[in-house]
Amino acid sequence: MYKVNDIINVIVTSIKEYGVFIKTEDNYKGLIHISEINGDYIKDINEYFKVNNKIKARVIGVDEKNKHLSLSTKNLLNNNKKAKKNYLKEVGEGFDILKNELPKWIDVTKKEIEKEKLSK
Repeated sequence: MYKVNDIINVIVTSIKEYGVFIKTEDNYKGLIHISEINGDYIKDINEYFKVNNKIKARVIGVDEKNKHLSLSTKNLLNNNKKAKKNYLKEVGEGFDILKNELPKWIDVTKKEIEKEKLSK
């Protein structure tokens, strides 16, 4: 069956503010949590996914008993025009990654806000 790090095809079944629900052709269901979409702040998940879209995702957790998958699309959204550069490196564990990357995210967000103000 599925193993961690497998890249699989899934179908988006529902979109919530905290993540995207999916299904596979062999009746597994799963979730791509908002934190696993990419490394940036996600203002609107609907900019990245639509219900019934077929997408690729990386398996990050498997519950065989309940046929449930935890998935990630980090580093797989390169073909999505709205996807932003992935600043969060998938190395290490814990909050140190967030602590180290937060200043970059704040800087990028400030620049985007400034651009929006200038374009109005």
